[in-house]
Amino acid sequence: MTDTCALIGILDDGWTGLSETARTALEQAAVVIGAERTLALVDAHLPVHTRRRAMDGVLAEVPGWIRQHQGRAEPCAVLVTGDPLCHGLGSYLGRQLSTERLRILPAPSTLQLLFARLGRPWQEAVIGSAHTRDSGEWQPGAPPEHALYPLIQQVAAHRRVAAFTSPHNSPDRIARALLAAGFEADTRLSVGSRLCLPDETVLPDLPLTDAARRSFDDPNVILVERTENDRRATFGFADDDYVQRQPDKGLITKREVRAVSLAHLALRPDSQVWDIGAGSGSVGLEAARIARDGHVWAIEKNAADAANALENARRLRATNYTLVQDRAPSGMADWPAPDAVFIGGSGGELPTLITEVLARLRPHGRLVMNFVTLENLATATATLTAAGVRWQATQLATARSQPILDMHRLAAQNPVWIVTATKETP
Repeated sequence: MTDTCALIGILDDGWTGLSETARTALEQAAVVIGAERTLALVDAHLPVHTRRRAMDGVLAEVPGWIRQHQGRAEPCAVLVTGDPLCHGLGSYLGRQLSTERLRILPAPSTLQLLFARLGRPWQEAVIGSAHTRDSGEWQPGAPPEHALYPLIQQVAAHRRVAAFTSPHNSPDRIARALLAAGFEADTRLSVGSRLCLPDETVLPDLPLTDAARRSFDDPNVILVERTENDRRATFGFADDDYVQRQPDKGLITKREVRAVSLAHLALRPDSQVWDIGAGSGSVGLEAARIARDGHVWAIEKNAADAANALENARRLRATNYTLVQDRAPSGMADWPAPDAVFIGGSGGELPTLITEVLARLRPHGRLVMNFVTLENLATATATLTAAGVRWQATQLATARSQPILDMHRLAAQNPVWIVTATKETP
């Protein structure tokens, strides 16, 4: 059919690994499009009159090339690695040309080959890709724009993740990123290099510390496996689970207040959250566990508290959490518009912070604030009222049991006011 283009998957075993259908499509094509590397795999088997077009560095032009050849009723073929519809060119060309104009002839994905070499089932694996731009080494607090961010998030959420790599985002760099994110003892990395070539290498179950120091031949793919599930709760950790400043321990939103405040934030799995005056990080870090597909941006002016919050983030493997040590609102200008904002400390800038938050909060977004003093409560409610924003205040007074002789009594905690405001649509 001259009105369709054959999109052919190929592996490094080249012509011998292609099906008869794929070989026939290549032999009948007036033009074959592909990366120079994939064109070289079939070049000796193509008819002399077949034209070759290399797409290295000009991928955006490929849909136009295909349209030109289809308009001339010239059969064409495009070569890609593995399965075109698994992080391949198929989805891009399908959007540009429509799938009706493509005849897709896949090869096994290189990820599928890795599972076969390892002898492990892959139906429960999550598939990711680091075959993208070079953002450098991943560090804790890296924003969502970092090239390795999606992959680190997948590993945090799933026990088994298979992924494509690139020369920049190599298995050793990914291993270092996982170590920095707090994955170590319970995580292993398997690497398949140069699959289907004579010098193919498969290295199973490497400890991250080992993989981080190695170099691996290109091209390669990886499997990241965690041997243990994270059995911890999503939120509601005990106060003592958090590292806090010593000796004046207590710069933390208590668990009861934290739970109610998180409920008022009304988080979704993909919420963008601000945590202003993070302290030990407890509210923001539990928000990060609830908004697993979102991100938490936190700020804390005290250096000791900021260090504790970062240590707590490492312990909780909070890979979707960025903390800035600064005095709010400085340091917040580049943050994305939030769906939910928590103010646990204001550093004397409460009216300014409320005004800034209201200006940038998304429609239907929530602002939640905690206060223990009447003065800050009055300032907050007056600022909200002057801005024409409806608010609600809840006083939370709790008591915890404490032993007394061979019995128990209740010890009152400081009452806290929780003020909640919702941004209405214009």
